[in-house]
Amino acid sequence: MNAQSFIVSRIRAFCLVVSLLSFFSSCGSLGLDKDEDADTGVLRISFASDLDSEVRSAFELPDTSDFILTVKSSDGIVIYNGNYGDSPEAISVPSGGYLVSAVSCRFEKPAFDSPQFGDEQYVEVPAGGVISVKLVCSQMNSGVRLKIDTDFLDVYPDGVLFLSSSKGKLMYGYTEKRIAYFMPGSISLLFSNAGKDEVLLTKNLAPQQMLTITVDVAADAGGQSDKSGRVSVAVDTTREWIDESLVIGGESQEGSDADDAMTVYQAIGAAGQNDVWVSGYIVGGDLTASSASYHIPFSSRTCLLLGSRSVITDRNTCIAVQLPSGNVRDNLNLVDNQWLLGRKVCLKGNIVESYYGITGLKAVTEYEIN
Repeated sequence: MNAQSFIVSRIRAFCLVVSLLSFFSSCGSLGLDKDEDADTGVLRISFASDLDSEVRSAFELPDTSDFILTVKSSDGIVIYNGNYGDSPEAISVPSGGYLVSAVSCRFEKPAFDSPQFGDEQYVEVPAGGVISVKLVCSQMNSGVRLKIDTDFLDVYPDGVLFLSSSKGKLMYGYTEKRIAYFMPGSISLLFSNAGKDEVLLTKNLAPQQMLTITVDVAADAGGQSDKSGRVSVAVDTTREWIDESLVIGGESQEGSDADDAMTVYQAIGAAGQNDVWVSGYIVGGDLTASSASYHIPFSSRTCLLLGSRSVITDRNTCIAVQLPSGNVRDNLNLVDNQWLLGRKVCLKGNIVESYYGITGLKAVTEYEIN
């Protein structure tokens, strides 16, 4: 063997080793039951069900794909921090404890109109094992609303009310109508008037609790407002604007328009509905009865795979989309539009029980690319 042949052989051997290492690494990321490294395991994270669109509309919340997902080891190392929709389908991690949390928004100090929905779970990942985390979200913070009687305004026109917690306080103006949100814990109503500060009320609120406080001037013996300035505070803990069982996740049949599009999760359980909108991420194509391709280049212009996240590689959690000839096929197929891989789209069509062996969307007539 001459020197050149020897060098070529060494290069080929090196490439083979690199290819094998890449293969085993990718197997780990796909969440196989036994990882090549005996000291690692796999985390699979998903929502038990998606965010009901009625809840999203009422609270102006994003869908679950836009929730902020954080995976942190027990010693504080951040494994992932970003949108749930962009997170890996399976995360290979060293064995040990992990805190998994997902929230609709960052919430660190008191703020108006800022309900935070989410979930937080601690799990132990065994070496060589797979742990599936199902996030079931509910409201995580607490809310307070003041009702200020007109008599109070008359007696204390220059008074100022504050809602306060250990994380900060908010001034609650006499004409304020918004709900003030706080981290669960002790929350106080403060009254500042003529250079004097007074604590009128302190309550300890749990997650999801919504508190209504009516502020008025105490009445005298004759039932008239006591102009001496005694303050009356009444508390109503009825959650008037939140249902007791309000939790992210429901079986609402949406899809009447693109703004209220069904999620992939909802569509999988809605076979038989026609002319409905479905929203998801284009994760693959080149479908067969038992497989799909998730990487460029693609060869088929007639079908797509729609997932709940941009990196899904499990076809059984996806919807198979048939692309009819015409503008829909021309503008959405992955052969001519590779840039669409991983993009979120809304499609209007008919949901069928089976297309290429999984729930399908056929007769697509309209689409929107987000």
